[in-house]
Amino acid sequence: MKTVDLAIEGMSCNHCVGRVKKTLERVPAVRVDDVQVGSARVTLEPGAEPLAQVLVALADAGFPARTLATG
Repeated sequence: MKTVDLAIEGMSCNHCVGRVKKTLERVPAVRVDDVQVGSARVTLEPGAEPLAQVLVALADAGFPARTLATG
């Protein structure tokens, strides 16, 4: 399993947080760990590479995202 931090654009309120969380929950092989205004942390299950699916799903929902560098 791999944990990924995301920077997410277009979020300005708790309603956005809810929409982003629901969007992420619909992506197969992804566990939502945390969502806050402007960011999210997800865990990707082994196997298929769902990160691209996560980014596409968020963009389709109106929240373009990018991965954050991890130390």
